Amino acid sequence: MLTIALPKGALLKDSIALFKSVGLDFSAFLDSGTRQLQIPDPTGRAQGLLVRAQDVPVYVEYGQAHLGIVGYDVLREKQPSVAQLADLGFGGCRMSVAVKATSPYRSALDLPAHCRVASKFVNCARAYFQSIDLPVEIVTLYGSVELGPITGMSEAIVDLVSTGRTLQENNLIELEVLYQSTARLIAHPVSYRINAEGMEQWIEALRQESLAIA
Repeated sequence: MLTIALPKGALLKDSIALFKSVGLDFSAFLDSGTRQLQIPDPTGRAQGLLVRAQDVPVYVEYGQAHLGIVGYDVLREKQPSVAQLADLGFGGCRMSVAVKATSPYRSALDLPAHCRVASKFVNCARAYFQSIDLPVEIVTLYGSVELGPITGMSEAIVDLVSTGRTLQENNLIELEVLYQSTARLIAHPVSYRINAEGMEQWIEALRQESLAIA
């Protein structure tokens, strides 16, 4: 049976809609009353796993899921050994450097050397500042990173931005965009190569459907 890792959170609804459009229905995950983390498609052709977005590539990499949907931001941060098959076009956001609007900084290069930058995306943040040859101290946070500059713990943050409303409401502004992120279809490399569980037909159907939506 084909096993698919679906991400909790912002990408779930669109992910389920995409699979439903190709004939696989995991909409039971959207029922607020369910606590199930593994459900079969009603046709019995596949099963879905409901996991944290950051864990989707882990389940795929270790072969517990043949396919998965996850944001490009997670792939950039974790660098998992998975096959990246398609940009699905939804879940658009961007990874940005932001600071207090009242700060004197108007580009990342204006930041002082060895300043503190708060982020959940430690690897992405470190790689970016290395690329511009600016030594900084990366402070790992898992909650609202916007509090870093607000409290004075950090001069800047590196975080995902969607509409920009959260930054605006907290008097923060974007300095730089590191990259754009959208939902991606990924696969276990060996399963993809041997066409396990006939996954090739589903991959092609998902690609075509994502192109039609775009």
